Amino acid sequence: MYDSLKNENRRVLVIDDNDQIHRDFQKILATDRLEPRLLGDEALLFGGPAISPATRRTFDVDTATQGEIGLKLVQEAVMQNRPYAVAFVDMRMPPGWDGVTTIEHLWQADPDLQVVICTAFSDHKWSDIVDRLGEGDQLLIVKKPFDVAEVSQAALALSSKWNMTQVARQNVARLESQVRNRTREIQSAHEETINCLSAASMYRD
Repeated sequence: MYDSLKNENRRVLVIDDNDQIHRDFQKILATDRLEPRLLGDEALLFGGPAISPATRRTFDVDTATQGEIGLKLVQEAVMQNRPYAVAFVDMRMPPGWDGVTTIEHLWQADPDLQVVICTAFSDHKWSDIVDRLGEGDQLLIVKKPFDVAEVSQAALALSSKWNMTQVARQNVARLESQVRNRTREIQSAHEETINCLSAASMYRD
């Protein structure tokens, strides 16, 4: 189990058949300094000065050009106990799986993965996507072309959610273990008391 009590997971996977999209995500998420054009966009979107490099959150970004390749990366990450927190998945990636099919496979490999669907247009209505993937809180959708702030905030919010979920799960497991241990101690003490009383009764007799 990934220990979120000790390590914050900032691993992001981008699955898109466009290499330029990969480069854009690297520039937005994997570096603490954005290009002047992106910094300007960020300042405009936030309605104030750009976020300073000192306060930017950076991520470890891996990329895949097809859903099948992305699935292998997710499977390997789970086996190595280095899971991804967030995956950005393109909707159309010919000739392979589309985004919905890719996400179905990703969640089979890693049910905790937070996912963002990236699309300029789609073969699927949102209702169709919900029918296949469910209307849960692990799925967002962003439109191309991307806003810098939109991508940054999606990565930050979903990775934070992933980490908080893991911390809560680990805390519950720890409390359950403490309860089990305490229950065994009480049972052991109770049995010892019964044995002592039984021995004392036999001695009196």
